[in-house]
Amino acid sequence: MSDTSTDAGADIQPVAPIQFVGQYIKDLSFEVPHAPEIFDDMREKSPDIPISIDCSTREIKENTHEVTFNLHLEATVGEKAAFILEVTYASVVVLGELPAEHVRPVLLIEVPRQMFPFVRQIVADTTVHGGFPPLMLQLVDFMDLYRRKYATEEEKNASANKEAIAMAKMTGGPVAGQNL
Repeated sequence: MSDTSTDAGADIQPVAPIQFVGQYIKDLSFEVPHAPEIFDDMREKSPDIPISIDCSTREIKENTHEVTFNLHLEATVGEKAAFILEVTYASVVVLGELPAEHVRPVLLIEVPRQMFPFVRQIVADTTVHGGFPPLMLQLVDFMDLYRRKYATEEEKNASANKEAIAMAKMTGGPVAGQNL
């Protein structure tokens, strides 16, 4: 007879570091304040489209968080707004066991990185349905956004010096304002 005993711990499944429970549009606004004239203006000149992105999080209960991805853009042609798009997209996530110092970076870097393709599709679809060509957002460096928002002044200065040194190596000399 063979031994069919199993290790009691073998049946326990490890918890994934991030489990997406749900994703949803929390708020969506699209305006074309100068329609229909703006469509003629856009045939002559391409719009400027500055984009603002911010991510935030709140704890719903232990290990369960809502991560919110806010995007605002206002396309302008000259002094006229072509369109204004604001979207707040959110996810509810459950975090597995993570060291405490990793929770905020995971919630504000990795979770938005996973949400981004959905936001990108919402923006493209909304602009098309608004009568414009699809606006395809370029990839976003969420690590950089996180550093800019949460880094201490000392960390920001150290990062700026590293970037300046890297630029000097690439260009073969110091960059204006660089302290080496």
